[in-house]
Amino acid sequence: MSKKRISMLIFCVALTVALVLSGCNNTSGGGTDTAASGGSAAPVAEEGGSGGDAAAPAVDTSEKPFAGKKIIFFPGGGEGDVFSAVVYNGAEQARKDLGCDVEYVWSDWDNNKMVTQLKEAIARKPDAICIMGHPGDDAYKQIVDEAEAQGIVITSQNTSLPELEEAYKTAGFGYVGQELYASGELLAKEAWKRAGLASGDKVLLWGLEAQPGRGQRTLGAHDALNELGANVIYIEISDAINSDPSQGTPVITAALAKDPDIKMVITDHGSLTSTLGTFLQAAGKQPGEIFGAGFDLSGDTSEAITAGWVGAVLDQQQYLQGYLPILQACLTTTYGFAGLHIDTGAAIIDKDNIEDIKPLAQAGIR
Repeated sequence: MSKKRISMLIFCVALTVALVLSGCNNTSGGGTDTAASGGSAAPVAEEGGSGGDAAAPAVDTSEKPFAGKKIIFFPGGGEGDVFSAVVYNGAEQARKDLGCDVEYVWSDWDNNKMVTQLKEAIARKPDAICIMGHPGDDAYKQIVDEAEAQGIVITSQNTSLPELEEAYKTAGFGYVGQELYASGELLAKEAWKRAGLASGDKVLLWGLEAQPGRGQRTLGAHDALNELGANVIYIEISDAINSDPSQGTPVITAALAKDPDIKMVITDHGSLTSTLGTFLQAAGKQPGEIFGAGFDLSGDTSEAITAGWVGAVLDQQQYLQGYLPILQACLTTTYGFAGLHIDTGAAIIDKDNIEDIKPLAQAGIR
């Protein structure tokens, strides 16, 4: 795909958002309700005319209708993380399109750090906070309750928080991301089929089952592999490797040395998937000798697919996990919209379709 086509795609995304906002600005009729959770609705003009009907809401029709909105956004990992970089790109595009102020908080995929950072973010009194859901409902509940009581809108991306979403949906708590368990199932089944495996074949699954919420994706893959008859060798991703995937080489080399007949490796981590070629080379393997599969497309992962190190990837379109929560926060704090629940994870990328998508991945959009 040419740079011209990529530029056109970005333009189309921005144009679509502009049209949506234009539709909001041109809405006619009576006054709007006060926005939930502290968001202020557009002011209503005084009644006029002999009929006594309320005039259309006086809404901001400027080019940047959400200027002045202050949003704190969690991209998830560190600033050099390949997955978080695409999330950040989406959020940055939303910031530019919508005119809001966005502060980014980087967490290195550390659940405890995310919880602490959310407490600190509330103290800065933004209009809204977009959080990664990895710590889970229980870890976040008290803090989110406090934020909502202060009129701060909270919404989530990447990992759902079903209990908090249910409690505060009408106040703008939404979710943008994949349905985790179903995504794990889908990737495992599609990778199994593409690898041509049979019952009893060994599969190394490297995941995050121990994490509440986030672990559902690994669990979905694990259950699907068991159902297919795989001999699953499971390894939990350590906190150190979760934050710094370069430390993962000894884990893969040791696992393959212990079980040299492993036929497939599935990594439930975007950065580990993008590094699979490096891991397998260190273990003395050739491209295609072991079928590699994982999650989250990136520029590096697209190269690994082309080179034959990775055979199947579930693309959860994390650019949208940056863009849409920012839009959600702006719409809720301005017009009082309820939370939106958006599934971004359904596409399987492999050697048959990677060439069309690779330029977008290298541009940090897919």
